[in-house]
Amino acid sequence: MNKYDTIVIGGGPSGMMASIGSSYYGHSTMLIEKNRRLGKKLSMTGGGRCNVTNNANIDEIIENIPGNGRFLHSTFSQFDNQDIINFFQDNGTPLKEEDHGRMFPTTDKSMTIINALIDKMKELGVTIKTKVEVVSVKKTGDFFVVKTSDKEEYQASRVIVATGGKTYPSTGSTGFGHEIARRFDIPLTDLRPSESPLIMNKPIKDLQGISMDDVTVKVGKKTIVHDILFTHFGLSGPAALRASTYIKEPTNIYLDLFDNLNQEELVKKWLTFDENKAIKNSLKSEFQERVLLYLLNIVGIEPQTPLKQVSKQKLQELAHLAKNWELAIEKTFSLEKSFVTAGGVELKNINPKTLESKTVPGLYFVGEVLDINAHTGGYNITSALATGWVAGTN
Repeated sequence: MNKYDTIVIGGGPSGMMASIGSSYYGHSTMLIEKNRRLGKKLSMTGGGRCNVTNNANIDEIIENIPGNGRFLHSTFSQFDNQDIINFFQDNGTPLKEEDHGRMFPTTDKSMTIINALIDKMKELGVTIKTKVEVVSVKKTGDFFVVKTSDKEEYQASRVIVATGGKTYPSTGSTGFGHEIARRFDIPLTDLRPSESPLIMNKPIKDLQGISMDDVTVKVGKKTIVHDILFTHFGLSGPAALRASTYIKEPTNIYLDLFDNLNQEELVKKWLTFDENKAIKNSLKSEFQERVLLYLLNIVGIEPQTPLKQVSKQKLQELAHLAKNWELAIEKTFSLEKSFVTAGGVELKNINPKTLESKTVPGLYFVGEVLDINAHTGGYNITSALATGWVAGTN
């Protein structure tokens, strides 16, 4: 039986970084990945460019991890987003910052990030085993026995579970890590979709393809400010994805297109525009054309009507609509088609300083298999890389 100090199950960002962290301190380490190549899901992120982290301060990062972000205080005190940036810089992979603090490789290619992680693992002597599935994990005394689909058995004093959630199962995220948790009687919270596009009861055909920057979206008591995209099924874009975290049943959300002005200020501003022009031309600097025409139709204003002929009451109706645009959301995409899995290994059973199970010494859980979920924008990968490093080095 082959023996290692650490066996890591799963070759995504958390698994690769856990392997690097373990081997960095001289532990013999093996990474097992059932796909042909490592980082399959990672290669899809950021539109294939890999939004690897975010340059925000730690408080802002935790704020953007609505699913138990506070649990990561101990993790980030050991390895945070700046350490991630430095890791890639120091290993020949410079990053660049884009809007909202998002960090990408300067090559704009996900494989640059994946190759940097693989190269570091190889440099540190990690044994990488691909195209093989783990079929069982058992513990005998102080050691774990890991059996694989090629009928091999491996022994290790530590096992790090980095198998991801249940989104995009074609990438290998089938929930196997949750089965390992169940095998050791470690409780799980319910799994549900997060960072998911929103399906509307009646998608707005006239606005398909329209993207609006920094729209304020209100869902329940939550307020989100980010970009939003109208699609053939409903809504997508960062604002919609973030809103999905708080949607568990059919509900209404509200868009505010002018968060910096109240209704009266908005009307007052519009009354300073050229009153002789048709309202669709007079207000064209305020809205995208298709959005304006759609809203004018709702409040019953003929687009060709000169601004001076539009009553103040109608302008107030338009301003109210622009600040309280109600949209009926039927549901989110399914768990399998969403970007992130919410729920997972219950955190009260995990040591926040090490990511080790409190009841099964030597068994660690990292990344999306945990009950931690973040917004898009580099926050999920930040959580994955940071928890991987902390588990690997502890």
